[in-house]
Amino acid sequence: MSRYLKLVNFELNRFFKIYLGLIAFTAISQIIGVINRSSQYMNQANEAIYERGMALDEFIQQYGPMSFQKVSQSLFFQGPIGICIAMLLIYMFFIWYRDWFGKNTFIYRLLMLPTERINIYMAKATTILLLVFGLISVQILLLPLESTVLQWMVPEELRMDMSVNEIIGADVFGLLSILYPVTVIEFFISYAIGIMAVFVAFTCVLLERSFRWKGIGIGLVYALGSIVIFFLPMLIEEMFFPYFLYPMELLLLMLLTGLIVTALAIWIGHYLLKNKIRV
Repeated sequence: MSRYLKLVNFELNRFFKIYLGLIAFTAISQIIGVINRSSQYMNQANEAIYERGMALDEFIQQYGPMSFQKVSQSLFFQGPIGICIAMLLIYMFFIWYRDWFGKNTFIYRLLMLPTERINIYMAKATTILLLVFGLISVQILLLPLESTVLQWMVPEELRMDMSVNEIIGADVFGLLSILYPVTVIEFFISYAIGIMAVFVAFTCVLLERSFRWKGIGIGLVYALGSIVIFFLPMLIEEMFFPYFLYPMELLLLMLLTGLIVTALAIWIGHYLLKNKIRV
């Protein structure tokens, strides 16, 4: 266990500076977005009320109150979230390929460590998951701070304050609704699928590294097979037994197939690291 934790700490430290950069970029960009949208709204309000003589109630009726929803739909807010998601998706593969193509082919030194090779696999997976949940936590902490900035800039009579839950709920077509599903069950399902996808992606990388060009085809077939296995209960019901299962029964069956796919990915990954990838 101690060697596994040391590997996790090692992997986290390798990405830590970039990770802090992503957090700083997200915070700065979103706060700029809050200031920008609030300033635009206040300029619009001042022009309408003080220059054109529009009544306050009339302005609010015509333009609506300023709320965080106007901020969360802007590029300043959504853009950094999208970049962070893209960076972590890329790093999910880069965390392996860096060791092969980096300086001095570091993967061979890594595989010679006095520890079970499955620990290397699990440490990299744990690192990705910690990075994902870390960014999710940072974003949820940024929302109250950014709401406070908005409250400083827009008078109470011109704004509509929103709680964190209301901000997420109002972002129907944005990235917040993807990061923070509304119900606990939806949250569990979304991130369980995400965890499964990480293990499947890792095993695809190891298939490619084990069999090279053939491994690309094998990896694609394996990934497609994993998707089919996961959705097998839904496919069978749709094709042969329409509306036969209750939603909760279908959910439990897909939970089972998800566990099978995840366990199979870990087993194949362990087998490849132990038997196919040589030092």
